[in-house]
Amino acid sequence: MDRMAFNAAVAMNEQTLGRQMSVNELANVTTTGFKRSFEAAMRTVAVEGSGLKSRYQPQTFSEDFISMRAGPVLATGNDLDISMSGSTVLGVTAADGTLTFTRRGDLRVNASGALETGAGTLVRSQNGGALTVPPGVRVTIRSDGTVFGSDPAQPANTPPLQIGVLLLRDASQTPLQRREDGLFAVSGSAPGADIIPGPVAPNLTAGALEGSNVNALSIMVKLMDQSRSFEQQVNLIKESKTCDESGATMMKAS
Repeated sequence: MDRMAFNAAVAMNEQTLGRQMSVNELANVTTTGFKRSFEAAMRTVAVEGSGLKSRYQPQTFSEDFISMRAGPVLATGNDLDISMSGSTVLGVTAADGTLTFTRRGDLRVNASGALETGAGTLVRSQNGGALTVPPGVRVTIRSDGTVFGSDPAQPANTPPLQIGVLLLRDASQTPLQRREDGLFAVSGSAPGADIIPGPVAPNLTAGALEGSNVNALSIMVKLMDQSRSFEQQVNLIKESKTCDESGATMMKAS
């Protein structure tokens, strides 16, 4: 009966990571531009060691690639809000100075005049540097990522001036993984690696924001399933103990 208790205990331990990721996804249901990136399942592997090769234990294996499935789009009317279409991602500069990517489109102008996301990450332009907005300029962003600025004090028929172009990439052919800071990086490449241009032209919609692609109902069902699986493993351990005690009483002298 020790094998049954051993396997049940290992299964409970292996399911911990899956529960943590489910809770993390549930906490980001309302996060702008959040993308799911974790799928986990269980498999049985042989336990190496001395003796007969008759003991197996469950083990978690996972895939940690960003799911680019679109989330709900909400129109905001804010000129600096953008919603990226398809597999388009926005290039930003991480805190360590490396090139990373995000789907977060709630842009703003910081105190230094640089364009940044709502999380405070600097947005990159096509030339690789920060995109700086002159003071007092109204910013508009076109679908191809071109940023224009217009002075409200000028006549209405004055053409806007181009400030720069957002660093947009198509990640439809490039697997992305999540960094510890929540930003995206190219899977299997060195930190700061750029995305090879894909077959689809990057595109965005101004005046709108994309919500999280996490399905709250699906995650709640998964958490309930994980909770019941945990209870099942606990019951197996209790039954193993009961069977051992019953077997021990049979060995007592009458």
